[in-house]
Amino acid sequence: MAANVNSDTCIGCGACVDTCPVGAIALGDDGKAGVNADSCIDCGACVGDCPVSAINL
Repeated sequence: MAANVNSDTCIGCGACVDTCPVGAIALGDDGKAGVNADSCIDCGACVGDCPVSAINL
């Protein structure tokens, strides 16, 4: 399982990118966050730091 970003809610602020301890999140060409499921360790750090609650596990 990996974190999932709701692209309709994501505002592309990058808070989750900075929070991820394994670098599994990056902003895409569309300016929205995306999670690399192979790298995600399901720690939940990004969930708590997203200011618009766009991420869930």
